[in-house]
Amino acid sequence: MLCGYLKVRDTCPVCHEELCHHRADDGPAYLTILIVGHLMAPIILWTFTTFRPDPLALAAIFTVGCVALSLYLLPRLKGTLVALQWAKRMHGFGSEG
Repeated sequence: MLCGYLKVRDTCPVCHEELCHHRADDGPAYLTILIVGHLMAPIILWTFTTFRPDPLALAAIFTVGCVALSLYLLPRLKGTLVALQWAKRMHGFGSEG
């Protein structure tokens, strides 16, 4: 479905369904922030209270973890939102034509 990191193809290479009218916009970014925040915040709190690492080391490690998880989730969530729009026939998907 994606031809680049976040670029959605104009048409599906298998079934030739038009994908150019999707409206994912900022939804994948919001969902990524929501998921990463809810996963990492309790882990950071638990790590800090249990192991008492140096705050700079904790910030450096969890910054890399948050960025890596965000970069992993973002294209997957964009594909999920476009697929959800297709399944629900939203924003031009399934229109006669």
